Amino acid sequence: MDSWPVNWEALDALIIDFAKSENLIEDSSPPSSPYLTSSYHSRLIIRQIRRSLEVGNIDAAIDILRVHAPFVLEDHRLLFRLQKLKFIELLRKGTRDDRIFAIDYLRKSLAPCALNAYPEAYEEFKHVLLAFIYDKDDQTSPVANEWAEKRRYEIAGLVSSVLRAHFHAYNPIFSMALRYLMSIHKVFCFRQGIVSPISYLTERLLLEERDFPALPPESLYEAQVFDEVDIQALAHAVELTRQGAIDSLRFAKGDLFQAFQNEICRMRLNDAMLDELVREYCVYRGIVEPGMQTSSEPLKVNPPESGCCSSLDSSIDVDHSTAKHSNSETSATTDLSSMQGIDVELRFASEPTNNLEDCSPSGSHQSESSSLLRNRSKGAGERSKRKRWRGRHDDLDFISGVHFNRDGKQEVSTTISKGVECTSAEDKYEIVLQMKELASRGMAAEVVEEISTLDPDFFVQNPVFLFQLKQVEFLKLVGLGDHSGALRVACSHLGPLAARDPNLLKPLKETLLSLLRPNEEALVTGLPLHALATSLQVVFGKRLGIEEPQLMRIMRATLHTHSEWFKLQMCKDRFESLLRIDSLKENNTPVLTSLATSKSNIDSCSLGSSQATISSTNGVSDDSSSPNQASSQDAICDENAILKVMEFLALPRADAIHLLAQYNGNAETVIQQIFA
Repeated sequence: MDSWPVNWEALDALIIDFAKSENLIEDSSPPSSPYLTSSYHSRLIIRQIRRSLEVGNIDAAIDILRVHAPFVLEDHRLLFRLQKLKFIELLRKGTRDDRIFAIDYLRKSLAPCALNAYPEAYEEFKHVLLAFIYDKDDQTSPVANEWAEKRRYEIAGLVSSVLRAHFHAYNPIFSMALRYLMSIHKVFCFRQGIVSPISYLTERLLLEERDFPALPPESLYEAQVFDEVDIQALAHAVELTRQGAIDSLRFAKGDLFQAFQNEICRMRLNDAMLDELVREYCVYRGIVEPGMQTSSEPLKVNPPESGCCSSLDSSIDVDHSTAKHSNSETSATTDLSSMQGIDVELRFASEPTNNLEDCSPSGSHQSESSSLLRNRSKGAGERSKRKRWRGRHDDLDFISGVHFNRDGKQEVSTTISKGVECTSAEDKYEIVLQMKELASRGMAAEVVEEISTLDPDFFVQNPVFLFQLKQVEFLKLVGLGDHSGALRVACSHLGPLAARDPNLLKPLKETLLSLLRPNEEALVTGLPLHALATSLQVVFGKRLGIEEPQLMRIMRATLHTHSEWFKLQMCKDRFESLLRIDSLKENNTPVLTSLATSKSNIDSCSLGSSQATISSTNGVSDDSSSPNQASSQDAICDENAILKVMEFLALPRADAIHLLAQYNGNAETVIQQIFA
């Protein structure tokens, strides 16, 4: 099974920006993009308005709009919808005074607005009058939809879409990229008829509901000509009809990328779950301290017990008929712990434990890990750089119903030495982080020594990691001019390892060629140390009972399916640079390329980590070619012909190309044959 490379350093940067822009961590330094800081206040205003509307407090929402966004109340189309909702909420209270007030509000506000809102408004006004005589609990009444509480969420989503675009208060890049990647992942798995290995996460993280699209200004309803390439790109990127894509482009005044951002932000995420997954990732990567200062604890969202989530060959079934999430984001978060298939437990110990159990009367096992404990004190400077997790304090009232199992504990592998087995959970976590830090700094010899002391069987079971680390040590010695020392490393370790595994012979030869290269410094600086450090962290961490973050599984799977999807579409994703998806896929490995792609390395990395990668069962190419690489079919198809078939037959790009290939690229013939 192939392992999809992810640039974890690029992901770290995006997640740190996300945490800063959402004020989730205590950090005085601003996000990398000034826009993220400026939009936070606007997002808070939008969130407050949304909440007021969702709980039926229309007056509070109108008051906030009057102060911060009066243009919404000047748009009679939006004002009429708000006033109609307020009328229903007055009747919903059921008191005599509220009923009288509703009649007065009807005369003075709702009726006059209905005359000027939009052509259908007056008919809607007359229809809503039926709420006077039909009870709110009567599900068969003509106004059951008006009484339904989902109407609150529809209006809240519509107003949020308008405000978000007006203030340019888009979600952080990571949040938008995650929405986009998960939506493509779902479509890819559905169209290919394969089972997603991360469905237990995506089904709960990416909600089914979307905010209503914003209404284009009435002045923009006249006919406008947009490039058909833009229309089709937007429609297929975010699953819109062609008319929906046109309306979105109208609202964005023809700006494709702004329209795309508007549509992506309409997708709803379970914010409480996302925050906890991000925190879990940040703790794992050493970005924030493991101690939690708020009432929440990190989530562990486990797959259902009946299935394995490491590959598409797992027995997990995607239930496409799963009941939809509540339209209320509140209920979606507060019911998180009771969802089927979710086990919420502590990922890491939140309380520091300084007492190590003495598992041996002689204390010999404790002395085996003494070097690591000394390194812990040396690593205090690194720990001091970690941020304190603040949490989404403005959301605490909405997530207070999430209950966490505070008794969850890590399972410790019985294959590790007793010296580590008796170490506290916090110490194990620090050990793994220190191994990652040492590896990322190229201190390969120290990593091998420490891990061998802690777990003598680790490199026996993971020989490719030993080869990689010794390869780093070899190249560093070459860079320092110590050719004799480098050859000793090659003779003692690299040669014997390659003799036992033929797949290592090619990278061994390429490594030895570095002896002839004049620019030794480039060899050292060009090593993929961060990728190696992350792989080592995942595999060695699992040996100590520390599972990799769920977010890692999501990113592996979704980035892979993103590439596979655009191979099927036979084109390049126009939005991947906007969302930094291209940087997440960059994996610069100039020296260790052969090793990184060797089968033995893939197997070794897969051994210790739950690789959520996708391998199409419908013949999707697994090579590493660019997603926009033209196929022989694409070569005979004119772009205008492809767009014409896509437009007339409402087909995805790949299907349009396959049809054109059958009829020598003639769009008119394809359309005639279909309609005939």
